Amino acid sequence: MKIALAQINSFVGDIENNSNHIIKRAKEASKKGAELFITPELSICGYPPEDLVLRKDFVDACSKALKKIAKAVPLIKVIVGHPLKKGSKIYNGASLLFKGKIQGTYFKQTLPNYGVFDENRYFESGDKEFIFTHKGLKIALLICEDAWSISPNKLLKKKLVDGIVVINASPYEIEKSDIRIKVISKLAKETKSTVIYLNAIGGQDELIFDGGSFIINKEAKLLHQLPFFKEETAIIDVFSKTSTKNNIPKAPYSKEAHLYEALKLALKDYVIKNNFKNIFIGLSGGIDSALVLAIANDTFDKKNITAVMMPSEFTAKLSITESRKMIKNTGVNYKEIDIQSIFKLFRKTMAKEFINKPFDTTEENLQARIRGVLLMALSNKFNGL
Repeated sequence: MKIALAQINSFVGDIENNSNHIIKRAKEASKKGAELFITPELSICGYPPEDLVLRKDFVDACSKALKKIAKAVPLIKVIVGHPLKKGSKIYNGASLLFKGKIQGTYFKQTLPNYGVFDENRYFESGDKEFIFTHKGLKIALLICEDAWSISPNKLLKKKLVDGIVVINASPYEIEKSDIRIKVISKLAKETKSTVIYLNAIGGQDELIFDGGSFIINKEAKLLHQLPFFKEETAIIDVFSKTSTKNNIPKAPYSKEAHLYEALKLALKDYVIKNNFKNIFIGLSGGIDSALVLAIANDTFDKKNITAVMMPSEFTAKLSITESRKMIKNTGVNYKEIDIQSIFKLFRKTMAKEFINKPFDTTEENLQARIRGVLLMALSNKFNGL
């Protein structure tokens, strides 16, 4: 059975473009012989949709998009994550589409309500398993936390299946990918089935989804793994007797490399999803701003990056020298804006209020406030971050 894992980057709220992206990828996969096309959790609306799912027009638009996808790709089975309202209740669902229709829907049973998650605020828990067949194979559907928190045998009512598809929007943490593989390996062993684990990628607000989707067979062996931090659709012959390890990274990423890629993706998606065109970075000559410049420089075209040095009477010559070295090494745009006159004006303006008070961190912090105002002015004027 050839399964297409669509590790895609959905934009929260952009239902039309998300659904068009799914249709395009599904059609491409169908032409390449895929029989099942899988998308991540809430891929139609993006994750996390938060209060958007409390709007009737939003959930209705998701349902309309789901039907559009079903009609657009009738020749291939498609699993799509989406919110769905039934009566007064809203669910985190995954639907199976085929022959132009919605064949059935699974509702997430285990709603996370800790850390960055607050799904209990928006969704109701499902209470039924969903199993479909393809060429004699029985395949169950689960959504993210379902695979982590409750015995899969309880979720599946102890029904035997050949495979389990788990769609996810699982945020990045250091070494999280190793934890996922351990959890899913246990799931595969307990159910004696092959598990297809599909994760989203992309940055959304404070969350980063790192991808790294994978397949574990019933012996808990890793058969295939997709890249981290990038979109990719992979077509894998999953249940074939000749299925072997394929496309598994030869060596794991280091923690530092993973973290750096996560920071790049977070910055990239924040800029793109908010329609910024330029980036302005305040340089100090220190390591913090140097790291920010490196991340931006490794993520975007140099012509869209402007580094700004804003010296005052307290700025060491070494800071300016180091900043200029960074500009030479990166080739980004550079500006120097002297803030001394503004700083003096601030002190003069506040002199009456500060009379008989010694110079301290209050005045020192004025410099940071001034620099922040100037950077904000540049970003507002030139549609930047």
